[in-house]
Amino acid sequence: MNGKNLTAREKLFLTLAILSTLAGVIVQVIPGMKFSGQLLLAVAVGCIAWLCLCDWAERSATGKRCQKIFVGCLAAGAALFLSLEIFLFSYGARDDSALPCDALIVLGAGVNGETPSLSLQTRIDAAAAYLSGRPGVPVVLSGGQGPGENIAEAQAMENALRARFPDKAFLLEDKSTSTAENFRYSKAILSAEGIDPESASIMIVTNDFHMARACLIAQRQGIHTLTLAAPLPYGWLTVNYYIREAFALVKTALLDW
Repeated sequence: MNGKNLTAREKLFLTLAILSTLAGVIVQVIPGMKFSGQLLLAVAVGCIAWLCLCDWAERSATGKRCQKIFVGCLAAGAALFLSLEIFLFSYGARDDSALPCDALIVLGAGVNGETPSLSLQTRIDAAAAYLSGRPGVPVVLSGGQGPGENIAEAQAMENALRARFPDKAFLLEDKSTSTAENFRYSKAILSAEGIDPESASIMIVTNDFHMARACLIAQRQGIHTLTLAAPLPYGWLTVNYYIREAFALVKTALLDW
């Protein structure tokens, strides 16, 4: 840019960078939307980087090569992201609710004080709907107590399900702090109950956006999985979760062994 008058393209990308920065700062303070806020800030950085590359490309053959590499990486990243989103949506659309199972594992999600978050409430409702026709199926409620939670996620789930199934004995796993721990500790509980998760059919109850990664982690631990996805009401929060989950799936696939 070097002190020259800004072109229409430069004005456009600068405007996008400013708007993305403002939106990112605002969105981050909305509960559950922190990742989208960070992504918007990354878009702002990308816009500035692109302007710098364009300026460099006008003055240098090396700059032109770097600009092409940047575009290639961006295109590859976009193609990968789209493929992951298609995979997440297709996996979340699977429905094994008509099939019998040997046990349920209901994965925890956020609790606001003692009240289940929207994500957790949909999981509770999905589990309750399945159990209404199969009240004798063993159920592990899995989730520890996190920041801002007055009780463990497992306890919040039991409180909600107890009102619908007052005579049912639920198995509580209230120590986990991650999906991997959800399955590790729940697997031990089921084994203690005489259920072998590696040969039995275990129905996983979680939200649709989370199902693919949950099953990947469960299968790595040798758990034979069926899926019972709890869809969220579609909106910006759901979009945020699906976008975030694509990045989380890559991290899990490459690093979480």
